[in-house]
Order: sequence, then C-alpha cells, then structure tokens
Amino acid sequence: MNSVLEISIKDQSELPFLAKTILESFGDQKIILFDAPMGAGKTTIIKELCIALGSTDNFSSPTYSIVNEYLYPGGKIYHFDLYRLNSINELFDIGIDEYLNSGHYCIFEWPQLVEAMIIDNYKKIEIEVNENIRYIRIIKK
Repeated sequence: MNSVLEISIKDQSELPFLAKTILESFGDQKIILFDAPMGAGKTTIIKELCIALGSTDNFSSPTYSIVNEYLYPGGKIYHFDLYRLNSINELFDIGIDEYLNSGHYCIFEWPQLVEAMIIDNYKKIEIEVNENIRYIRIIKK
C-alpha cells in the first residue's frame, strides 16, 4: 500500500523544511524519484536534500553527464537526470544496476524509465506548480 504526504511550498525559504520532511518521511528509502514538469524546481530541491544530508559539494544538474556524484558524511549521493535517455538499454549502459544496489542515495529526475525497474521501497516526489506555489506529494512505494 502506498502512503502519501502532501505539502505546499510558497517560497524558497521553505526548502530546508521540505528537504528534511522528504528525508524523514516513510523511513530510510535511499531511492528517490522526482516526477515534475520542466522548471518545477527538481534540481533546486535535490540540492537542498544534499545539504540536509550534510554534503558540502558543488551541486549542478547532471543534464549532460547523466549522473553526478556527491559525498556526504554517510556515503555517496548519486543524482541522475534521465531526460535525454530513451530506453532501458541506455540505463543498463550507464550501470544502473550497480547504482541501485549500491546502498547509497540514488535521486532521479525524469524517472519514468527507471521506475519501471524498481518494484518497491522508494519515495516518489511529485511536484505540481500553480501560480508560483509548488504542491509536493511524497509517496512511499
């Protein structure tokens, strides 16, 4: 059974609270999928998640590299942007199995392809934007 928590964010000052809520909700799932339209703030929220975990690395969108790796006191964070991938075969080409089985955080933007590979034990963050308010649903799968 899925569990859902809904939050609305009106400005960026609320992002640290959102990051903490995402990390603390529904246990310690380290696979997090972000499903949201272009410009909804996925990368910005992921940066806040990394900061909340204690990372001091430089954060950027992995649009062209597909995956960025950050360090935090508990290990590694893998940040994926799958926007440019077109098939599950391309996921296998980047070694997705090793990442998913690493025990480290794996955070995905544009997760449609990888979601089909994950059966359960992950969080899905859905973001809707309406008049500059972000409506966030945190779903435990």
